[in-house]
Amino acid sequence: MNRRYDMHTHSLCSDGTLSPTELIIRARASGVDVLALTDHDVTDGIAEAQAAADKVGLAVIAGVEISVTWEGQTLHIVGLNMDVSNTSLQQGLSGLREFRQWRAQEIGRRLQKKRIEGAFEGAMRYVHGSIVSRTHFARFLFEQGFVHSPQQAFKQFLARGKPAYVPGKWAALDQAVGWIRAAGGVAVVAHPARYKLSAGKLRRMLGEFRECGGTAIEVISGSHQPEMNRHFAGICLEHGFHASAGSDYHGPENPWVDLGRLPSIPESCIPVWHAWEEKPIAAPLSNLG
Repeated sequence: MNRRYDMHTHSLCSDGTLSPTELIIRARASGVDVLALTDHDVTDGIAEAQAAADKVGLAVIAGVEISVTWEGQTLHIVGLNMDVSNTSLQQGLSGLREFRQWRAQEIGRRLQKKRIEGAFEGAMRYVHGSIVSRTHFARFLFEQGFVHSPQQAFKQFLARGKPAYVPGKWAALDQAVGWIRAAGGVAVVAHPARYKLSAGKLRRMLGEFRECGGTAIEVISGSHQPEMNRHFAGICLEHGFHASAGSDYHGPENPWVDLGRLPSIPESCIPVWHAWEEKPIAAPLSNLG
C-alpha cells in the first residue's frame, strides 16, 4: 500500500497557526498517512500530536527544524525520527530559543525607532509556545495596519537589509547534525531551492553536511516549483542522499501550501522513510519531552 508522507510541518508551538491536534486532524482529512511535526527549534508539540494521531489513524514522526548559520547564510536542517528526550538535543535547542527571545526584543527596539510602538509585546500576543519568530512580528504589523500583508512586512521591515532585520546567530552545521544524530534521528536539508547559494557553494555545503553525518535532502518541498523538484532529485542521486518530501505547512491562511498535495518522490530516489517502513516510526509517549 502506498502511503502519503509529509515530513515538514509546523504548529502553534513555533510559527504555525494550528495546534498540534488541529494539524493532525487536518492532515488526516487531507489524505496524509504519515506526518512529521517539525517545529522551529522546539519539540513541545510532539506528545499532543501523537495523542491526536492515535485517535485518527495517522502515524507521527518526531521531528524538529533547526536554524543553522553556514558561511553567513541561514539554513534549516530538519531532524526526523528522533528521541526528543535526548539531553544533547534539548540543550542545543534551548540555546537557540534563548537567542530567539533576545532577537525578538531587538526587533522590537528597531521597530520602535521607526515609530512603531509596542511591537515586541504585540508579537508576543501571537506566540502560543516557547518560540517567537519574525512571523509573529509580521502578523502584528499586518493586523495593526502597518503593511498590507505579512509578506510585505518582511519586504519592508524584517528581511535582510531592512530596518528591523537582526542577523541570526544560530547553530553551526555540525552542531545541528550532531544533536539530531545524538537523538538517533536523520538530518535533512530543508527546502534547498530557497537558499541563495551558487552551484559551487551548494556543492560545498552538501559536502560538509555529509561529512557531519547528514543523509538526506528535501527533494519535494511546498516551496519548490516542479523543475526544482527534478533538479534536486538529480543532486540527491549525485551525492548519494536519501530524498525527503515536506510541505512546510504553517496553516490554512497560506493556501498555496497545503497538506496532502505533495507530488511523489521520483522512483530513482530512495525515500528517507525507507528504513522506517517495517519499524516503529514514532517515539513512545513516555520518551517524549
